[in-house]
Amino acid sequence: MMGNNEQNLDLKVKKYIDHLFSDVEPSQQLFDLKEELTTNLKEKIEDYISRGMDEEQAFKEAVITIGDISGLVEEMRKFGDSGLQQSVFSTWRERISTIGIVAGVLLILFGLFTVGMLYYMKLAGEEVVGSGIFAVAGGALLTFGVLIRETRQRYGMNMIRAAIYGLSVGVLLFGLFSAAITRFSTGEIYISIGTLMVFTLIGVGVLLFLILTEKDRRKRERPR
Repeated sequence: MMGNNEQNLDLKVKKYIDHLFSDVEPSQQLFDLKEELTTNLKEKIEDYISRGMDEEQAFKEAVITIGDISGLVEEMRKFGDSGLQQSVFSTWRERISTIGIVAGVLLILFGLFTVGMLYYMKLAGEEVVGSGIFAVAGGALLTFGVLIRETRQRYGMNMIRAAIYGLSVGVLLFGLFSAAITRFSTGEIYISIGTLMVFTLIGVGVLLFLILTEKDRRKRERPR
């Protein structure tokens, strides 16, 4: 659980950052910038506190290090002024997100129910597991739809990046699917494990790359 002091500091930092951009219309760029500034300010405050300063003095010193951000405020105001365009884009994004989530869930359910039905029909193992490919596609679509969806708490992820996340999840699920198919079709467990290993390494590698480069992406997209 987060301590009271840490909660109070978080609220204080958030209130300060919100005040800096109080007259700027919301946008994806503003959301990312405020998130980055909040993180940087908290890190500086914690650093000053670790050096022996009290919280109030540490906050003041950290604010000074930020410097003049009037240029950033003006840049964010330009993004906010294009509100109509953002609204249209958000509506379009929300529709795609809804389609992705609904289609993903339906494909997953269809795949699972079909596997269960074929199992009780006493078909061969590879024929039973084969229907699991629908769940693989559904998992990838569901991941994509959830990541690009905007809520009151966050903006949706960049669609290309979300698609790569969805692809990586699909690769991991396809690894399980391929391993099961291989096991039933060849009868060799080591081939099945080898297949699972290859797809798992690819999927986990892509996921780690996306996660570890998330902060760098936000820095590159921040206006100068």
